[in-house]
Amino acid sequence: MQHRIIVLGAGYTGAITAGRLAKRLHRADVAITLVNAEPDFVERVRMHQLAVGQELKPRPLDEMFAGTGVEVKLAEVTGIDADRSTVTVVDAHGAGQQELEYDTLVYALGSGWNPQGVPGTAEHAHEISGRRGALRLRERLARLDAGQPVVVVGGGLTGVEAATEIAETRPDLDVALVARGGFGDWLSDKGRAHLRKVFAGLGITVHEHAAVTAVEVDHVLTGGTSVRAAVTVWATGFAVHPIAAASTLEVSGTGQIVVDATMRSVSHPDVYAVGDAAFVAGPGDKPLRMSCASGTPTAWQAADAIAARLTGGKLPTVPIRYFQQCISLGRKEGLIQLVTADDRAVPKALTGRLAALYKEAICKGAAWSVAHPTVGMPVRRRRMVRSANGADQVGRTERADSAVKTAV
Repeated sequence: MQHRIIVLGAGYTGAITAGRLAKRLHRADVAITLVNAEPDFVERVRMHQLAVGQELKPRPLDEMFAGTGVEVKLAEVTGIDADRSTVTVVDAHGAGQQELEYDTLVYALGSGWNPQGVPGTAEHAHEISGRRGALRLRERLARLDAGQPVVVVGGGLTGVEAATEIAETRPDLDVALVARGGFGDWLSDKGRAHLRKVFAGLGITVHEHAAVTAVEVDHVLTGGTSVRAAVTVWATGFAVHPIAAASTLEVSGTGQIVVDATMRSVSHPDVYAVGDAAFVAGPGDKPLRMSCASGTPTAWQAADAIAARLTGGKLPTVPIRYFQQCISLGRKEGLIQLVTADDRAVPKALTGRLAALYKEAICKGAAWSVAHPTVGMPVRRRRMVRSANGADQVGRTERADSAVKTAV
């Protein structure tokens, strides 16, 4: 009987995990199913580009995984019973609700926008954490007349990229950004100076040290101040899908699944979590931030750990660290901030056109690796190790791999 591996979510981490498992395990031994609600892979790091009218290359999952041995199932995940090893889904092809059984589960449902309980946000603000939200914002921006005010709430990477993309594409609009803390305060002096220079050049007004307390139809409130907004874009961070927290899996206060160094659930050993859905301790025991940069190495780690446990190979328990933060500032400008292993800025930073090209290369490389799951690394499909009674033998060898996986 084949070992049933189900991967939930076909974003960057889910798609990478499924593709890497297909390279590591013999097709006769495993049945890999990739469950996703949409038929296409979505480049989430480009949602700000989609929102301003740029077209993204379609990447159908069926084509991406054709011939790999991975079965793509279009369905929405509605629940997990980790004690019974089952997943409940609603099939996109009209088959209704189904229950899928697994031997190993990879949870990669990622995250979405986080209204943070601020009054009026859900009713009046736009989000760009996914394709649907970006397209909705795109439609709204296209209807704006010249001079209309657009407010981006959030001074992190998502907010900065959204504000600059909108201002560059629509210089006729009055774009502003509202940041809870100091603008660019996580960057080096060089990085912060370049960020301010680009914002000034694009005519973006910055309201720093201003916490938004309410979102209305035509303005946002920051304490006692009102900032006009024909459109409000909410980019203050992400929240994970509530499905994990509703199960018996051990989760953190953020609802992320608590995992060990191999991305394995600390409460249910047949479950792995990757990407934004995983609560992972990085350098200095500091939790990894929700990002593609930290998500990709967790996918590598999980896939290699699953393969190792099933085949009796080396178990990777290697650290995940940071090297840089890559920020697009429109299509012509960029910022590559070098950081320490635990994601703190160092003085060095790459700026300008070269940084924009570097960031674009990173985005293209990430999409290419996902779209070509069996290209770019040796295919070493190993046979599963089974016990005398024919059951899968998991965890036979757990030796640490000396290689270091990196996040960019």
